[in-house]
Amino acid sequence: MEPRGSGATAVEQHLLQAETPRKSDQVGRTLRWFTTVALNAAFLGMGVSASVLGPTFPDLARNVNRNISSLSEIFVGRALGYLCGSVVGGVLFDCMNHFLLLGLSNLITMAGLYLTPFCKTAASLTAMMSVTGVSFGVLDTGGNVLILDLWGDKEAPHMQALHFSFALGAFLAPLLAKLAWGTTASAQNHTEPQFDRSALNQSFEAASDSVFAVPDDMNLLWTYASIGTYVLVVSVFLFAPFFKKSSRQKKSSASAQGARRAKYHWALLCFLFLFFFVYVGAEVTYSSFVFSFATTYVGMEESEAAGLNSIFWGTFAACRGLAIFFATLLQPGTMVVLCNIGSLVASFFLVLFDKSRLCLWIATSVYGASMAATFPSGISWIEQYTTLTGKSAAFILIGAALGVMATPALSGILQGHYPDLPVILYTCLGSAVLTTVLFPVMYKVATLPLDQKQERSINSEGQKILLSSSRLIKEAK
Repeated sequence: MEPRGSGATAVEQHLLQAETPRKSDQVGRTLRWFTTVALNAAFLGMGVSASVLGPTFPDLARNVNRNISSLSEIFVGRALGYLCGSVVGGVLFDCMNHFLLLGLSNLITMAGLYLTPFCKTAASLTAMMSVTGVSFGVLDTGGNVLILDLWGDKEAPHMQALHFSFALGAFLAPLLAKLAWGTTASAQNHTEPQFDRSALNQSFEAASDSVFAVPDDMNLLWTYASIGTYVLVVSVFLFAPFFKKSSRQKKSSASAQGARRAKYHWALLCFLFLFFFVYVGAEVTYSSFVFSFATTYVGMEESEAAGLNSIFWGTFAACRGLAIFFATLLQPGTMVVLCNIGSLVASFFLVLFDKSRLCLWIATSVYGASMAATFPSGISWIEQYTTLTGKSAAFILIGAALGVMATPALSGILQGHYPDLPVILYTCLGSAVLTTVLFPVMYKVATLPLDQKQERSINSEGQKILLSSSRLIKEAK
């Protein structure tokens, strides 16, 4: 006997309804992985773009007819641009298409990279650094939040991979500048305090008085142009989901399950603001001054001291890569604790044996490895207790940016006033103690139980997210 027509129709409709979600889920997974790969490529480009300034700094100084010691304002300009970009990116990320915003930020980076070698005045060069700093702030804020939105509770390995991509880019930048295009600067030095002292008094003659002109050193032009071209290609992939109908902004199923909000949400964010201020400040301070500290205080040769800088960034990048796999086995909080302990032990031995070359080599390796996973693990950890929006992520990153600006400057001033003391090492030890003490306090604040009013508010917010997410999914089908 054949089934009735109405029954057959009902079965077919049921099968079609079951097949449609499977196709939708497959498209969603593909888009999620595509976006993740594009974000990692963008952070790789940001790492190269940010770090190429160090090895090409003398060439840029020659280009604008300034000596190196009088051109430090470009670092301040880029840091201020990053601050502004973090604020603007945090606001815009909550009110416009994510892919459009990140694609535009990459286009701004590309424009800044293309124009940088053509700058013939310190003012125009500082302006270009500020522009690229703004785009870095937008991309850093948006990339971190988008990874959290895409992967929800499974984001920890992907967050580690995102920041490993940046570290890999920073590691590759000197190789590109020195080996690929052969700029005249030393590829071993990354910040102004690490340059050869003879270069500090060197003055360069400019070919013209115009604001923009073709540089005399064409290798400098090709270095920045090649990085800019890579960033342009990545921006195309970031724009691609924006033009797809199915890419309408919505939370992933993992992150749309419900909103999380700690009882003292803003207090927790303030603690993390301070935590990243201290941590990032110490990281930049040590990497910036370890070369000059090793040569002036310990008495190392410059080639050996440059090796210290390389081993710090080498272990830093390698452990960020390993952290991708460790994040699948360990909780983010556990990784933060292990990183804090490693930083504390390394900085303690640095202070205790400040004249020992062997200790300096070993402790620098351990310190670089211990600092590697702290930042991405901290972002993953707080997302377990309170949901990060664009504005809250921007607030945290502003703390990191202020640490980059304040801690190295203050440490350098104090080291100048007390040349017989290892002020840089004291800074690292003090920062390690603060982060080790701060994290248990943060954990206590994060795990405080919610009252009934807060639970009702969060449940209501979670229901709104689910309803809006389901509507968007139906529209996209």
